[in-house]
Amino acid sequence: MDIMALVEQSKDAATVKRVFGEPIQHGDVVVIPVARVAQGGGGGQSQGKGEKGEEGANGGGFGFGATPAGVFVLKDGDALWRPAIDVNRIVVGGQIVVVVLLLTLRTILKKRRRKR
Repeated sequence: MDIMALVEQSKDAATVKRVFGEPIQHGDVVVIPVARVAQGGGGGQSQGKGEKGEEGANGGGFGFGATPAGVFVLKDGDALWRPAIDVNRIVVGGQIVVVVLLLTLRTILKKRRRKR
């Protein structure tokens, strides 16, 4: 793939519409969804002929990811931010805390046994 074509595709992917969704209106309330967007690109390089006479090349790619961040709620002239809650992150965080707690308790109990 041509590197310049890859750069052009990355420009097309990095638009405000990726971050802010279409406003949704219900009565006098307008809700604007917002996402966290991350993208990355790569490049390539042509290598000369190898030991066996073949030509080689290294290539790159492009990645894109988005996660919900929350919504802006527009009502009565006020704009309120309502963050999205990532339940998976909360569960993983809780599991990490429990593992650290159990390892700490294990260490304390081992030290108490040695003192006896």
